[in-house]
Amino acid sequence: MGFFLSDRELSRLAPAEAVFTAPVPPQMVSNGEFNPLPQTAQQRRAEARLAELAELHGRRLGLDRRGFLRSACGMAAAFVAMNEVFGRVFEVSEAEAAEPEAAAARARQHAGQFVFDDQLHFVRDDYKFEGLIGLAKYAAEYWNPAIAKDRYGLTLDRYKFDNFLKEVYLDSDTEIGLLSGAPFDDPANWLLTNDQIKQAADTVNSIAGTRRLYYHSVITPRQPGWMDEVERCIATVKPNSWKGYTIGDPLSPATTKFPWRLDDEKLMYPFYEKAVKSGITTLCIHKGLLPADYETSIPGGAWKFAAVDDLPKAAKDWPQMNFVIYHAALRPFLENPDKDLAEFESTGYMRWVSDLAAIPAKYGVRNVYADVGTSFAVSAVTAPRFCAAMMAVLIKGLGHEHVFWGTDSVWYGSPQWQIEAFRRLEVPEDMQRKHGFAPLGAANGAVKAAILGGNAARFYKLQRHTEIEPLGGDGIARMKQAYLQDAPGRSNLAYGYVVPRG
Repeated sequence: MGFFLSDRELSRLAPAEAVFTAPVPPQMVSNGEFNPLPQTAQQRRAEARLAELAELHGRRLGLDRRGFLRSACGMAAAFVAMNEVFGRVFEVSEAEAAEPEAAAARARQHAGQFVFDDQLHFVRDDYKFEGLIGLAKYAAEYWNPAIAKDRYGLTLDRYKFDNFLKEVYLDSDTEIGLLSGAPFDDPANWLLTNDQIKQAADTVNSIAGTRRLYYHSVITPRQPGWMDEVERCIATVKPNSWKGYTIGDPLSPATTKFPWRLDDEKLMYPFYEKAVKSGITTLCIHKGLLPADYETSIPGGAWKFAAVDDLPKAAKDWPQMNFVIYHAALRPFLENPDKDLAEFESTGYMRWVSDLAAIPAKYGVRNVYADVGTSFAVSAVTAPRFCAAMMAVLIKGLGHEHVFWGTDSVWYGSPQWQIEAFRRLEVPEDMQRKHGFAPLGAANGAVKAAILGGNAARFYKLQRHTEIEPLGGDGIARMKQAYLQDAPGRSNLAYGYVVPRG
């Protein structure tokens, strides 16, 4: 975290053999705030099994391997392979992997399911940080060669608006999103300015003729003039919510000049007062996601700004504010997934996620929420059982109505693989019995439907008849219909590891 890999370092992370394009990433993905870890032995086994299934079923269906993996059967086969290797965590049948009719029947069951993604990103048109391309090249060489061959190739265009629109709205079931940003000590490195974030939302909504994209304004406590920018955003940008990083610069926490705490009365309480007065009362905060050596690599105890110990007092003192903790405050990147899972299995404690989930009962507050973000993306492909446990911990402590769906796309390509993973995810029965967890239930059941979109719809006060139902006939819906007619075998592939800014 906070640096970019050299070519030599990248080569050391390469898996033993090149991997093929898969509908679910066959190893850890990254949002750019950390470096992706090598493919694990279990992931290699799951990848090999998926290759076998693709050859077996693809040949019978008259498809080459790539064609099969682009299909709904290919998506199902990926989860079959993961279940065989990691243990049964995903609800999927062999029939879905083998028979297009079975896969299509399941897809029809979830057609029209409302999905609101509350964490999306892309970079501005004049963004010129070429360091992004080096990691895209690495992904193409060692993980997903398809990214070098599609229309965007190994260029920054992959992370810009056009591809964002395609991968989020055309290649996935996402209907509404919330566009976010990230602050850096140097404003020149921002992905998008607050004005550009608003402009992007206005553009998407004008294309749609409906409200398809909500947006943040980013706050930078302690940076010079930050409250002036807050006042300007309230007056002219009018965001739906706020976004902040208590760690300061997310890529350079060891040297950042501007870390801060939510419960800093002198610094933050005047902001809360202005936010409440303006009616923009939701603050989304990046927490967790620190490297294994965080206590030494982030000196002076600065890592503590990424923990959640500053949340209880702020939430209790400001019940008018809503505090949404991005990435569910998961501390580890699952550098050692077996160890992290074993720690949870033996103690029932998941670092910082459990702390977050305990806040409502311990402090008597109801204005604390979690977004799953990168923590879901990382754990779903690295340790699915850990992923199921994380969701269960959040739901048990916060209540499922306080958990939001976010994917951190477009860093990970189309979010469809994450949507499918969550729809199929279930808490293993032995874990339910041991820890008192409730099952997640069916893909269109109350819990998953709420998390995938119902909670955000309620939170942002969307009206079903006037704001949600019209989406099915708006401009983006028509674009998608034409897109699928031109390419009926739409890709569900995840494109690329990283954007090292976000």
